[in-house]
Amino acid sequence: MVSSGNSSSGAKHSSGDSSSSSIFTSKTPILGLKLYVIIAATVAITVAVFLLIFLFLRSQRKKRRRISSLGRGSSGLLPLVFKEIDRVNESDRVGNGAGGAKTEKESKPILSKDVEIESNFRKKGSSESNDSSTSKSESSSAVTASTTTSTSGEGMNIGWGRWYSLKELETATDGFAVENVIGEGGYGIVYRGVLPDGSEVAVKNLLNKKGQAEKEFKVEVEAIGKVRHKNLVGLMGYCAEGPQRMLVYEYVDNGNLEQWLHGDVGPVSPLTWDIRMKIAIGTAKGLAYLHEGLEPKVVHRDVKSSNILLDRKWNAKVSDFGLAKLLGPEKSYVTTRVMGTFGYVSPDYASTGMLNEGSDVYSFGVLLMEIITGRSPVDYSRPPAEMNLVDWFKGMVGNRRGEELLDPLIEVPPPSRALKRVLLVCLRCIDLDVNKRPKMGQIVHMLEAEEFPFRAEPRPTQETTSLHPYTVGSSRFQQASKDATVGDEDHISRRR
Repeated sequence: MVSSGNSSSGAKHSSGDSSSSSIFTSKTPILGLKLYVIIAATVAITVAVFLLIFLFLRSQRKKRRRISSLGRGSSGLLPLVFKEIDRVNESDRVGNGAGGAKTEKESKPILSKDVEIESNFRKKGSSESNDSSTSKSESSSAVTASTTTSTSGEGMNIGWGRWYSLKELETATDGFAVENVIGEGGYGIVYRGVLPDGSEVAVKNLLNKKGQAEKEFKVEVEAIGKVRHKNLVGLMGYCAEGPQRMLVYEYVDNGNLEQWLHGDVGPVSPLTWDIRMKIAIGTAKGLAYLHEGLEPKVVHRDVKSSNILLDRKWNAKVSDFGLAKLLGPEKSYVTTRVMGTFGYVSPDYASTGMLNEGSDVYSFGVLLMEIITGRSPVDYSRPPAEMNLVDWFKGMVGNRRGEELLDPLIEVPPPSRALKRVLLVCLRCIDLDVNKRPKMGQIVHMLEAEEFPFRAEPRPTQETTSLHPYTVGSSRFQQASKDATVGDEDHISRRR
């Protein structure tokens, strides 16, 4: 009896299992699919729908966050114009066609003072290091957003210079015509342009080689975007539309120093000794302002004759800040990849990669030699002993043949004393010990002085210890000696 009861209960369980499994495997009216297939498809569709909703909400959140960060301000290098545009009065807008001429106050340069700083530089931050991909994307998005917004307010000047549209610059340069090209190099092409108000500008179209255009665009805007000095080429504005990066400068209409030194100027150079010294002093003043008048200081890193532009009155203007580096007050140098022009780069920077203002001083010394001699820093057409300008220059001065260094195209040679003074400045600028090179401000005083540039360190006076404690008498004697020495020096200088 017991066994028959157990067998009956087992039969019931087996029949229940078979009936439940038959339910899942039974066909349904929906396309004849089995029930478990329908259940699995429903679960999969539900999960997919929830996943799509999650991804959509996440993308919307990121988009709102990015827009809000742009509204607050850019972490890149260019100023955003959203808040600035709201503050610009309608009187600041001048709607002369597409160009939109500047106001009279903006278009006239300030000539009563040497320098005009519109506002302090931003703190250097991460500008000395290589940008990460995140900061690059932020800066490029900031540029695009700023440019798009600025099209509604053409003709506005927003501190860092004016935003120009690509169409404006195409019109100004006649569609970037070949006949308007005034300069060309590895950085890009420079065109002469005429704005609707009749003012001339120089438009540099940066070549985008491996992101070089974006990098140079960033460096130049940050280095000189807010700087005004009569010996620095002024940045008037810029254009950033899509991949295009252009910089708009004031137009300097008399070529560059390299053209006047090494071009075909005839048997007599128009660059007299006085004009050459004016150019040298102007260049030194521009570099001195970059090194000593700004915070953070700017190291140009590419001082050479082709980067010294000249106006009709032979005033020098330092240009091309594409390789410039910012150097904060807490740093005496910055380590960077060696860049510059062969023949002008200082040996210490070339060997160590440690850059500071002393590198510009060395380059200026080579430039000054070039101004005096009319020779290029490296000239392979000359005899081997004269190929390198620095080595040849040192040898000639060491052999007391300094007067033979003068450019033969100079019709009237300078006084011997003036020539020796400038030769001495050259030698001090190219000192192999970077710490012994003078500052650019000191070089300006040396070139403007009428006497020899004496050593910066005063000659130590010999102190003799007195055998007796005649302190008061000895101090009076020393003062009298000093007075007598000054008198003798005045007498000697009058005899000279």
